[in-house]
Amino acid sequence: MKITEVVATPLKTRSVIVQVATDEGVRGIGECTPMNLEVLAHFVNHVLSPLLIGEDPLEIDKLWNKMLFSTYKLGPHGAQPGAIAGIDIALWDILGKVAGLPVCTLLGGCYRDRVMMYASIGGGAPIQPDDMVRKVDDALSKGFRAIKIRMDWGPHRRDSDPAKDMAMFEAVRKLVGDDIPLSFDANNGYSVPTAIMQGRRFEQLDIYHYEEPVAQYDYAGIKQVADALDVPVSAGEHEYTRWQFRDLIEQANPDMLQPDVVKCGGISEMRNIAVLSETYNKHFIPHQTQPTIGTAASLHVVASILSANRPQEFTGERPELNTVFVEPLEFKDGHIAVPKGPGLGLEIIQGKLEELAL
Repeated sequence: MKITEVVATPLKTRSVIVQVATDEGVRGIGECTPMNLEVLAHFVNHVLSPLLIGEDPLEIDKLWNKMLFSTYKLGPHGAQPGAIAGIDIALWDILGKVAGLPVCTLLGGCYRDRVMMYASIGGGAPIQPDDMVRKVDDALSKGFRAIKIRMDWGPHRRDSDPAKDMAMFEAVRKLVGDDIPLSFDANNGYSVPTAIMQGRRFEQLDIYHYEEPVAQYDYAGIKQVADALDVPVSAGEHEYTRWQFRDLIEQANPDMLQPDVVKCGGISEMRNIAVLSETYNKHFIPHQTQPTIGTAASLHVVASILSANRPQEFTGERPELNTVFVEPLEFKDGHIAVPKGPGLGLEIIQGKLEELAL
């Protein structure tokens, strides 16, 4: 079997879908990070595709290393691993279709048939607590039984309005009660002293986890916050390879690791990061904002890891994206079932994909 075509298609829905075709008619699908649609699609179509034409798609590790080290000076942050991710996910999809097995089985077996998802609700910076309460109430009505609110501050707006952030968390906690896991994502928006001060208040409100409290590049600061608090502190959305996660663990020592399968080089590298997570006894809770292929790929990895038993990130169903798939993922009773079809368990309707293409 040989690869005959690699094509990335940017969509109006802020997605980049990758398709890898073979000379035996087996086609795999993947997804890249949505951070810059045109750049990612160009990277796949004009940088990585020429490296793969004529190669055996089942030699996934060999091809992953070929893509990484042939383009290393164009990465390994951002566009390079994000583009590799889309192709790598598609290669795993092909392997599953050839074997007639779901990806989670190929990764060693499925420890769970369905995964509890938490509602990841962003946009906290420009809105007021009552506005966030309404968003959370809507998520509860859709069946979510775990919640995270995100502030979207970023390190350039450090300590902008911690009082409002706290009022927002308090209002949401009052709404959801004591039985719903409630997490808070500062999106790198606090200084170390403010992050520790906020964290101690969050602890009194039974926070579930505290995400990226300080700048993503401040490993020493993350460690100070994690050491000062009892609440689990998470990081890793901005790391892209196993080597970066090694440094994050050894220098920042967060309690939870959050790789993103469409950013960190795909299923292959995410599984390597999961091994680090288990080796260092860290919770493994991937970051994920792509609700179709990205979520499916993440679910397969999570299902194959014994210790990955916490709720996973989900930004909610996207009806316009679901129309692209024969049988889209279904969110039901706070969970998503791990697809059991061959590969990722998703099939694209090509005509629908073309309708959404930029």
